[in-house]
Amino acid sequence: MFYTLLAASTEAMNGEGGGAGAGMGNWTMIISLVLMFAVFYFLMIRPQRKQQKEQESMLSALKPGDSIMTTGGFYGVVLDIVDDTVIVEFGNNKNCRIPMNKAAIAQVDRPEAEVAEEEVEEKKEKKKLSLGKKKED
Repeated sequence: MFYTLLAASTEAMNGEGGGAGAGMGNWTMIISLVLMFAVFYFLMIRPQRKQQKEQESMLSALKPGDSIMTTGGFYGVVLDIVDDTVIVEFGNNKNCRIPMNKAAIAQVDRPEAEVAEEEVEEKKEKKKLSLGKKKED
């Protein structure tokens, strides 16, 4: 495919291919470049942005008491959060408290009861919103 595009563009630049065909080669090349960019966007850029948004939302919901895993693979518990710095306690030793950057947190594990509680609250909010919409109609 690339070779075909290259040949068509070379012919168009050299004026070969006979008048109307040269103009058509330019349009074919432009359309194919746009299509390649669209495929590149949907396969590379869009998923990366989605993952970045999920990471940001995870870090913004971080609170003291959450169990975390760092990018280095260490597990710990968040003790305090100050701006972009998080104080994490590692292991059973209460003296092992390390300040670290929020960006170094790879995963947040919350207790199951807390996650279930949040899900129940979200369902209640959705029901309230749907009932409000039905009343408006």
